[in-house]
Amino acid sequence: MSKTPLTTAGAEKLKAELRRLKTVDRPAAIVAIAEARSHGDLSENAEYDAAKDRQGFLEVRIRDIETMLAQAQIVDATKIDADGRVVFGATVDLEDQASGDRVCYQIVGDDEADIKAGKISVNSPIARALIGKHAGDTAEVQAPVGLREYEVLAVRYV
Repeated sequence: MSKTPLTTAGAEKLKAELRRLKTVDRPAAIVAIAEARSHGDLSENAEYDAAKDRQGFLEVRIRDIETMLAQAQIVDATKIDADGRVVFGATVDLEDQASGDRVCYQIVGDDEADIKAGKISVNSPIARALIGKHAGDTAEVQAPVGLREYEVLAVRYV
């Protein structure tokens, strides 16, 4: 079984969600099912069906998170020694060569990618183009709008 890279922060976020699902959401779903059952005929009880559906969703999410954590190779970005190269977990400051716009991305695992939070998947085209680059290098990325060039301004391991 291959390991899936996951940052320390991503692993902590998943563990917190798992704790909440098991200690808060699951018991609440059980109470909701019991309450819906007390209303009588289950064959026409929409509240019961909704509570059972919610419980099913919770159980699937719990199982998914447990699987993700079991298959994770947790990488602590603060302990990376990559001699200034862009690697998994690194935070990279970039400048778009065409527009001059500056962006900052952290390269993370697929499950924790969130472009709005500045986290891009290690398997994204831009991350693949950046891997192995140093500050001062230029990365060419094939984007839907065409070829984009980014200058690597800084590489940090935070």
